[in-house]
Amino acid sequence: MTKTLLIATMMVIGITPTVSAQEKNDGVDAVTSATKQENPCEKPCEKNTEGKTAKFLDAVSRLHIGGYGEAVMTRNFYSQSFNRYKNPGNYANDKSHGRFDLPHVCLNIGYDFGKGWTFGSEIEFEHGGNGTAVEIEAEEAGEYEAEVEKGGEVALEQFWINKEFWKGKFNIKAGEIIVPVGYSNAYHEPNNFFTCYRPEGEATIMPNTWHQVGLSLWGRLKDWRYEVQLLSGLNSESFTAENFVHYGATSPYEFKVANNYAGAFRVDNYSVKGLRVGLSGYYGYTFRNTLRTPGTRYDEVTGALGIIALDFTLNRWNWIVRGNIDFAHFADADIISSYNQANWTHHKYQDGNPHHYTNIGSHALAYGIEAGYNVFSQIEKLKKSNDKLYVFGRFEHYNTMSAGTYKSMYTYTKKYRCAFGLNYSPIKDITLKGEYSYRFFEKPNNNGLTSDSPLYVQPYNNEPSISLSVTYHGWFL
Repeated sequence: MTKTLLIATMMVIGITPTVSAQEKNDGVDAVTSATKQENPCEKPCEKNTEGKTAKFLDAVSRLHIGGYGEAVMTRNFYSQSFNRYKNPGNYANDKSHGRFDLPHVCLNIGYDFGKGWTFGSEIEFEHGGNGTAVEIEAEEAGEYEAEVEKGGEVALEQFWINKEFWKGKFNIKAGEIIVPVGYSNAYHEPNNFFTCYRPEGEATIMPNTWHQVGLSLWGRLKDWRYEVQLLSGLNSESFTAENFVHYGATSPYEFKVANNYAGAFRVDNYSVKGLRVGLSGYYGYTFRNTLRTPGTRYDEVTGALGIIALDFTLNRWNWIVRGNIDFAHFADADIISSYNQANWTHHKYQDGNPHHYTNIGSHALAYGIEAGYNVFSQIEKLKKSNDKLYVFGRFEHYNTMSAGTYKSMYTYTKKYRCAFGLNYSPIKDITLKGEYSYRFFEKPNNNGLTSDSPLYVQPYNNEPSISLSVTYHGWFL
């Protein structure tokens, strides 16, 4: 009886059951025949089933599911003490330490509604967690702090509706969108950089991946792609000495405060085969973009932030070369630093305070270049199988306080980094990465002073490391 009801139900919803010879002998054929005879509209029902199937297949064809992710293992051959830059000589012989990490695991879901209307979303799990991350804050005397602005590591990185006009020449997009300022924000998937982690300079001085609720006007005109965005301003209370405006796009509240507005743009050119050149920028006020009112004495303070970035990608002749340069200027840096310090003194004993309240630089700079050659292109068998093995090198420099009153207090923010390694892709969507990295600092000018002199400035310890990672990026449907 149960089997008969199951088969009948399957036939009603248009699923043809598959049965064995033994089941036929048990009388299933008779039940199926009886069911068909009792249906006076056999042919119309078959047409209806075909229509449902066609509708289902059409819906699936409009659905897009994909994502990307990285799993990384690193061994750092330097001290992990939060105080290593304040007293570098005390940590010169510290033991190495290791880390396992899931920097980003993202799921993309999109749908084409038709008539030019599309939907896109991206759910990101950073560092494999869900909850608030605890960090030891070097800028706050090594205190344990629950980082609300970064913690949880689960974010709705994209959630937008897009309307296309004139075959993609003009589009309007609204919702949670990527702010494509700098190379690493516009091209943040793991197949767009050779290193195990995203380019360190851009990921330090700017939000990364930078995403905010806003409105975007974008399109493609022949060899040009353009985009202009209207966004809420960043929050200067979340700026820091070591990370500049990196945390400024996040909000500890259930909403993003939008007392100030900002604009961003990006233009990419593809005129030369295999070459893309991009120019991007950002401008907006950042002070007073919070729930607190600073008072009339700060009426003229705006905290205007301007960023300009130039980047390129060359993919030709079995070479991939990428480069970027980013420059940022932050107005009223000294006044806002004093304001933040005063607020830190007043609020430091309050639990749950999400802001850092550190000094901030007036300028930040980052530049880098990397190049990789596909050595498998010279091996005929591997070339035909489409396996790829890139041998790469990278150099970058960044400084979150390249200018400002407090520059001399934070000389360790001026960093250089070299890396070289391998990227192996057995198939298009999977890449295995290995790299050796060497982060280093400028040596102080001691003018012949010896280390026993009270005026001697201790050099910072260099920071070498080895990393291995496996990454994927692609569309599953």
